[in-house]
Amino acid sequence: MSDATLPASLQIQHETARGTRPVSFFEFWPGWLFYAPVVVFWLAKSIRYGSITLPALANPRIAAGGICGESKNAILGEAGAFARRWIAPFAPMTTSGHHEGNDLALGQAAMARAGLAYPVVAKPDMSCNGVGVRVVHNPAELAAYLAAYPRATRLQLQELVTYEGEAGIFYIRHPGARTGRITSVTLKFPPTVVGDGRSTVRALIAADPRLAAISHLLLPKLGAKAAQIPAPGETVRLVFVGNHCRGSTFKDGQDIVTPALAARIEDIVQDVPDLHFTRIDLRYETLDSLRNGERFKIIEFNGSGSEATHIWDPQMTLLKAYATQFFHYGESFKIGAMFRARGLRPTGFLKLLGLWRYQKRLMAAYPSND
Repeated sequence: MSDATLPASLQIQHETARGTRPVSFFEFWPGWLFYAPVVVFWLAKSIRYGSITLPALANPRIAAGGICGESKNAILGEAGAFARRWIAPFAPMTTSGHHEGNDLALGQAAMARAGLAYPVVAKPDMSCNGVGVRVVHNPAELAAYLAAYPRATRLQLQELVTYEGEAGIFYIRHPGARTGRITSVTLKFPPTVVGDGRSTVRALIAADPRLAAISHLLLPKLGAKAAQIPAPGETVRLVFVGNHCRGSTFKDGQDIVTPALAARIEDIVQDVPDLHFTRIDLRYETLDSLRNGERFKIIEFNGSGSEATHIWDPQMTLLKAYATQFFHYGESFKIGAMFRARGLRPTGFLKLLGLWRYQKRLMAAYPSND
């Protein structure tokens, strides 16, 4: 069996067995340190183009272009009939204005309208980095999630896609161009352990080079689960959210791009009006099926605030990571300038700051994620 047909959770173990380093030296730097050069680059571009918020025009139909404060429901709602065939079904809803409201009834009515059945993924409509995302398996779990959710606030209930693989595909198209291009592919591998019938989850984590290096991220969330002993051959997924800062391993997957995959992504993005700068987060069955542009489901489209996440590949160099960041954010300024030349005006700085503060307040109030 080739690695391309292995379950995605096992592919990264094969990579580690080949001797690749488990963590890049900058992968877990403090955000202020890693992003300082990116901020300087953004400011330099702002001076050159005469606007610090110009990337807010890169996706004209998305609030602030998707820099922050965008609605996941609104973006997916823009998709046409063809694009929706590739999007995991979802149901928007808003919690009631007081805790005595029947949020469970609201949630189940929204699920019924969208044809959803348990389990579903509950997630905030406005968030990032997987904050507040949780799988709910039954009405009791949904009721508990909604009870902990902020009042009169939007969220999304989405079909739980059971495909093993996860990926982020970055796509850029200049205004007026007939086609765009895929500029980055990230293959995401959630942290997992495979039981031997003797070792605890904690011991299995300690025995794996990558997991041992990030155990400080995993163990606090596992609680009593860390002391369980999985059966021989049992695969235990340690987190649900596929985010590198929560323990997932990201690998550069640009070499999987084929004409078939590029054509499929092109057709999908062209069916979402005015989407020019986006990272598409999706789940896929196998790498072979993804290469063929088949058997995958899109979870969400991200906007101008997203990054090409293959920079978090443990084998990535710092210089290449910054070159990638500078290229992509440079493109967002370039696209914004093209739309400004057509008469559009970017979101003002104070409005953008207000959106960022509002999103930060909401994220602090969301329920804990899986």
